Amino acid sequence: MTTVDVQVIGGVGTSPNRPDGELKVRGEFAFSSDLWADDMLWGATLRSPHPHARIRGIDITAAVALPGVYAVLTHEDVPGAKRYGLEIIDQPVLAMGEVRYQGEPVAVVAADHPETARRAAARIAVDYEVLPAVTDAAAGELLRHVPIRVGDPSVAADVVVTGEYQVGMQDQAFLGPESGLAVPAEDGGVDLYVATQWLHVDQKQVAECLALPVDKVRLSLAGVGGAFGAREDLSMQVHASLLALHTRRPVKMVYGREESFFGHVHRHPAKLWYEHGAARDGKLVYVKAKIVLDGGAYASSSTAVAANAATLGIGPYEVPNVVMDASVYYTNNPPCGAMRGFGAVQACFAYESQMDRLALELGLHPVEVRLRNAMTTGSRMPTGQIVEGPAPVAEILTRVRSFPPPPPSSGDPREAPGGVSNTTHGEGVVRGVGYGIGIKNVAFSEGFDDYATARVRLEVIGGEPAVLVHTAAAEVGQGLVTVQAQIARTELGVERVTVATADTSVGSAGSSSASRQTYMTGGAVRAACQAVRAALLARVGGARIDGGKVVSDSGAVVADLVDAIGDEPVEETVEWRHRPTYPLDPVTGQGNAHVQYAFAAHRATVDVDLELGLVRVVEIVTAQDVGKAVNPLAVEGQIHGGTAQGLGLALMEEIQMVDGVVRNPSFTDYLIPTILDMPPMKVDVLEMADPHAPYGLRGVGEPPTISSTPAVVAAIRNATGKALTRVPVRPEHIVG
Repeated sequence: MTTVDVQVIGGVGTSPNRPDGELKVRGEFAFSSDLWADDMLWGATLRSPHPHARIRGIDITAAVALPGVYAVLTHEDVPGAKRYGLEIIDQPVLAMGEVRYQGEPVAVVAADHPETARRAAARIAVDYEVLPAVTDAAAGELLRHVPIRVGDPSVAADVVVTGEYQVGMQDQAFLGPESGLAVPAEDGGVDLYVATQWLHVDQKQVAECLALPVDKVRLSLAGVGGAFGAREDLSMQVHASLLALHTRRPVKMVYGREESFFGHVHRHPAKLWYEHGAARDGKLVYVKAKIVLDGGAYASSSTAVAANAATLGIGPYEVPNVVMDASVYYTNNPPCGAMRGFGAVQACFAYESQMDRLALELGLHPVEVRLRNAMTTGSRMPTGQIVEGPAPVAEILTRVRSFPPPPPSSGDPREAPGGVSNTTHGEGVVRGVGYGIGIKNVAFSEGFDDYATARVRLEVIGGEPAVLVHTAAAEVGQGLVTVQAQIARTELGVERVTVATADTSVGSAGSSSASRQTYMTGGAVRAACQAVRAALLARVGGARIDGGKVVSDSGAVVADLVDAIGDEPVEETVEWRHRPTYPLDPVTGQGNAHVQYAFAAHRATVDVDLELGLVRVVEIVTAQDVGKAVNPLAVEGQIHGGTAQGLGLALMEEIQMVDGVVRNPSFTDYLIPTILDMPPMKVDVLEMADPHAPYGLRGVGEPPTISSTPAVVAAIRNATGKALTRVPVRPEHIVG
């Protein structure tokens, strides 16, 4: 279909100002925790202090007696389905007879003041019989096993390197805690305003738990303060709605920071065993691997995480013989699920560590051994799927290697490991350089019916053409609202575009996860705009829209765009899908499971104090193919942000667990990188169009997180000579 011939201000390929940008900088943006309603009550949750226990009784008498309390509810008060889940319905709305992890919700309270609600929750007496907790995944119950078998499992190699690796439990650490407002409606339903990643999957689960028709549970997206996968699962959605319907009053729930650590899923901790066999020239002959993921108490999206770990688990390399087993297990640790990178992060740390070991064994530069095995367009994944789009693995590796090295330290204490704490003056400090490259799938896989819906309306407002775009796609900070407007401007040649608040009055847009929204909802908006344009052109007999005019094939003006629209707006709703994917063979792991592959490479430079075990990341260089930078500034922001989370996993971020109990549920003790921890970054963006994607684009958000972690750890290895088989790397790993 013909597109607009002129470059529209603020269209695809430009970086217009975000409508939420200035508000967020000034602290004036309304997040979900800022919601308010007249006559509003406050909700609070009682959570289990034990990782595993039998509930012998719950006494709410003292809580109900507290003045200002309007409701105290347990599982007996849930009118519909008692359990919910993203892929497997296994998680109780409120604990029923047993708790399976520390922090599991047991009861909820509504009161006229948040402190009253918290005090009431503390008054609920629960009789627990503490049970043994399973905290080692290897001793847990199997949730899913994903095998991959390619080639000859007994083939021999000239050089063999083996390694055992561990990845700790990382938190998404978003700044806006779980929060929302539930308002009872006159029709017996509920209107829920909430920060989430997937409005329609929330709607379905909430409706089932409330025993209400789906159309009586209406969700609107409230301001989201970050997500990174942690808002895919329900948190307070059912609880607030239950309380609102029970009290017939609006109910607001806002988690504190500590409760937030218990209120959402985390990145799966992993143990990984790898064996790489190669010829003397460095070409890989085989990879054998075993990945064990700790899924925690409930399934969440663990089955898909295990599939990603398996299918992407040898990296962006050509390997003729593969034996891979990825398994995820239930334990009594906190539930784990989606987090940026989604199974590929854990695997990448292991396979990239192995490539460094192989380079050392062969006497090759770490980049050289990767180049000799780099996949290209037409390469075959271990699942048998052909990589049809660009696969610039060698290109991005070469680019990050070619950047000039950063200058030596100037002696400024802020440039030393430990920074202004003045722990070192440069003595015992060694510089190291390391590389990492990763592969990630984009969008949902394994035959999932992945689609997005967009409604586009072209009309005249105030004598000017205007476009209204309406989707249910969650803006979680990535700039999706801006992207939708850019696409509408490009396709319809109209500068005035409004993006409606995302809600469930329009069809599903799927989740803001898996690096999929620009691809999927962007594709839907584009298709809806094209349908609107076709309908308008058919109405007036034009060929295209050009500079506010409808023109013919010969270029003659048929009508002004305003006149062509007139008093009859053009509106189209389109449900858009990517090309199909297919389930994996349960025995061999073969199948075209993924839509698209994305690649990123990093080079990290670090200074390490060998005596104190302190690390300063001096510089990070990254190259990434994005297919098409729909919004170049947003692309760079995604790469910076993803790299920051990868650096955090490499050096500091871990939820500390002792016998199933979280020891550091606060930003005092759970450390995330600050601006002082982030080094200067050089970003090289490639635009190699994917022929199957809208505008040729690739998902951007996850790849930087995947390859940054192994690059930072490789640089520390280069400086210290230590094996460093676990992340995050701690000082004792360096000096021990």
